[in-house]
Amino acid sequence: MQITAPKKILILEDEKPMARALELKLTHAGFETRVAFNGEEGLSYLGKESFDLILLDLVMPKMGGLAFLEAMKKDSKTPVIVMSNLSQAEDERRARDLGAQDFFIKSDVPIANIVERITQFLK
Repeated sequence: MQITAPKKILILEDEKPMARALELKLTHAGFETRVAFNGEEGLSYLGKESFDLILLDLVMPKMGGLAFLEAMKKDSKTPVIVMSNLSQAEDERRARDLGAQDFFIKSDVPIANIVERITQFLK
């Protein structure tokens, strides 16, 4: 029987309570997580480690989510799921144009549902 390593998820979220809640729920669901509180920190992690998925907030200090997507698309094939409190159709279109596989509004989706979607996505 082959033992597989847990899938690794990079969480980019500047709201610390939200980042911590996601980290706890995802770890509890069997994933390995790293948390970055801005896009620059996220790019630094990407330069050192590989991830199976990136969970990306759009509004962050230093480098926002869209700028992060622009920067990472040059050298990463890691799938990205965007979570935002911005419910503008333009933001979703732009994120998807930059390669995001999924997009949801944080305030509309409970964390348990986020974990469920990630689990389905990584199967």
